[in-house]
Amino acid sequence: MLGNDRSHGLWEKTAPPPAACIPLVGPVRTDVAIIGGGYTGLSAALHLAEAGVDATVLEAVEPGFGGAGRNVGLVNAGMWIMPDQLPALLGPLHGERLLDLLGDGPAQVFALVERHGIDCEAVRQGTLHCAVGRQGLAEIRQRHEQWARRGAPVRLLDAEETRARTGSAAYSGALLDARAGTIQPLAYARGLARAALAAGARIFTDSPVIDAQAQGGQWKLSTGWGSLMADRVIVATDAYGSGPWSQLRAEQVHLPYFNIATTPLPAAIRQTILPGREGAWDTKQVLSSFRLDRAGRMVLGSVGALRGTGAAIHRAWARRALHRMFPQIGAIGFEAEWYGQIGMTTDNLPRFHRFAGNVISFSGYNGRGIAPGTVFGKLAAGLMLGTLSDGDLPLPPSPLTRPPLARAQEAFYEAGAQIVHAVSARW
Repeated sequence: MLGNDRSHGLWEKTAPPPAACIPLVGPVRTDVAIIGGGYTGLSAALHLAEAGVDATVLEAVEPGFGGAGRNVGLVNAGMWIMPDQLPALLGPLHGERLLDLLGDGPAQVFALVERHGIDCEAVRQGTLHCAVGRQGLAEIRQRHEQWARRGAPVRLLDAEETRARTGSAAYSGALLDARAGTIQPLAYARGLARAALAAGARIFTDSPVIDAQAQGGQWKLSTGWGSLMADRVIVATDAYGSGPWSQLRAEQVHLPYFNIATTPLPAAIRQTILPGREGAWDTKQVLSSFRLDRAGRMVLGSVGALRGTGAAIHRAWARRALHRMFPQIGAIGFEAEWYGQIGMTTDNLPRFHRFAGNVISFSGYNGRGIAPGTVFGKLAAGLMLGTLSDGDLPLPPSPLTRPPLARAQEAFYEAGAQIVHAVSARW
């Protein structure tokens, strides 16, 4: 997008075309304004429109431009941190509510896909959290115990079954989560946009909000060519935000993440790698993820940015890593490469903010945007409809904070990933 083939890569090449939308021009009025056309904003617009509310999305570029259109496409349950940490950090009431909500998140995503006929390569075959060495095995065992205690359909696999399911001998075990799966993430975002439009929502593209003014209990949101007057506002910009509520970006540390896709694997080779079509990622600190798309391309991802010296370093690492993990692939070409930013909060938990009585936001998904974005968008719609109150939420309202030395941390992550990938997968 915007002339950059490293922004959305394979997903832009294979997604259905975006719905026809235009920029906001002139004065417009709406009941609920939604800033941001990612999963949260589009889910909120869809649920509001289905309830008969006039909902209008203002998107700076086009739906799915931010993290929603760049990620790996793993539809996971829960957060990165261990399940028991949520009640420990949020308290038992909010923590267990959040676990229940996010545990059911993938089911809500796949239900929307089915109900609206969204063509996004949805595969609900689970995900594999692959253990690297003893430490990784201890981690997935702990995660298994905590989810199983709550009745989640998770299962520990030994090294032999992990090899059979992944096609790689690199792992000492894996945690299979049957709730999860994979999608084509940009196609899902575009499908949500179409569903929201069909339900009666409006979406204005190329319409970044540059100013917001409270006027008599309402909000006037100004773009370069028009203005939107709204009774209520949902800010759904998350890690890609700018403008009046850019504090949401400022309270997160950006972690760069890239993906590289091969050309389609030969059919015989494809049968030996992820034959069950699960999505997978590992327990390394500088983690890697891998999955197949509908055409049989291997999509390999890891921490890092494909810019400057990082482009060559990460590309070379990807070739070595593929050869080490899946020697049966042999020599194969790369078809696409792209990267984006993951917004990380200080405690790796999402945030609910109430900026004013009629302005709210959900953000901070920490690399788990698909299911959380979808379900938090639905919650945001419930708050706007009055069917939910703050007391019903799985998150308490929190003040805006700034992580210490955030930009220094971002530079460290980007440089550190280059160092790790420059030396790893060489033996």
